[in-house]
Amino acid sequence: MSDSLHPQFAEVLTLIKTVQQKVIATANQELIKLYWSIGKYISDRLATSEWGQKTVEQLATFIQTQEPNLKGFEKRNLYRMRQFYEIYPNSGIVSSLLTQLSWTHHSILISRCKTESERLFYLELAATERYSTRELDRQINSGIFERTRLADDKLLQIAHPKPLAGIFRDSYVLDFLNLPSNHSENELKASLVAYLKEFILELGRDFTFLGEEYRLQVGNSDFFIDLLFYHRELQSLVAFELKIDKFRPEYLGQLEFYLEALDRDIKKPHENPSIGVLLCRDKDDEVVEYALSRSISPTVVAEYEITLIPKELLRRKLNEFYELLANREE
Repeated sequence: MSDSLHPQFAEVLTLIKTVQQKVIATANQELIKLYWSIGKYISDRLATSEWGQKTVEQLATFIQTQEPNLKGFEKRNLYRMRQFYEIYPNSGIVSSLLTQLSWTHHSILISRCKTESERLFYLELAATERYSTRELDRQINSGIFERTRLADDKLLQIAHPKPLAGIFRDSYVLDFLNLPSNHSENELKASLVAYLKEFILELGRDFTFLGEEYRLQVGNSDFFIDLLFYHRELQSLVAFELKIDKFRPEYLGQLEFYLEALDRDIKKPHENPSIGVLLCRDKDDEVVEYALSRSISPTVVAEYEITLIPKELLRRKLNEFYELLANREE
């Protein structure tokens, strides 16, 4: 085989793979629509008492008898289809957002999410970020819904040409690093770079990594940002400074200096002001609020955990947050 033909052969292979992906996507869309339609059929008949609960079991038996090779139509899955329809009775959403995810994705969302807002959050997130089922399960385990909601009210107070809510978290779960409790900043930084794929999944896929120990030259001195990213939607440089202890107000001065240097010397004319993220081992929200009240730079103060945060704790904190908002409005 002539090596000169390899590029042409590669083009043909690319065409094949592209069509295969389209076929898989189309098949999934039709399958989700089918499950929704079956769910509607079952729900309508149960609602009118035309069918009893045992009729669904008889339907599953009938399908298995008539078509033994058909999989996925057992009684449990048929009830899941009914639940799927009753959760999303609007047929309009079926042809758009829902069909972007597999049935396994939807089964996870139905079984794991406690509220409609939580389920819709993960639905949109999984579709936008194109999560695998494993990634979706991990994000639910990490309580990213609660952590994002806890941060949103604070992010609304940060001046920036584009809204930051929904993009940054109040805390980041870094359980994938397998760090010991007593770790250094260098160990934390090295681990984040070593597990960059997992870290970007935790941050959100619009983050692009630009470098560690990113060098800034101001006057005759060199300064180094721990981690520098670029956020595509915000069109902003994002500087991460890592601290392995509790937040201290003096940490902000260093970060604001870096943001000023980025905006003057690195930021391109069409880009928005740079954003700073101070990632600490712990923080007192009241101290953070005081420290940020005079800050003129877009700055986020978040904490990180090296083990999964119990979801009940996150839900309790989120409920307290909602109560606080309600008291503010009164």
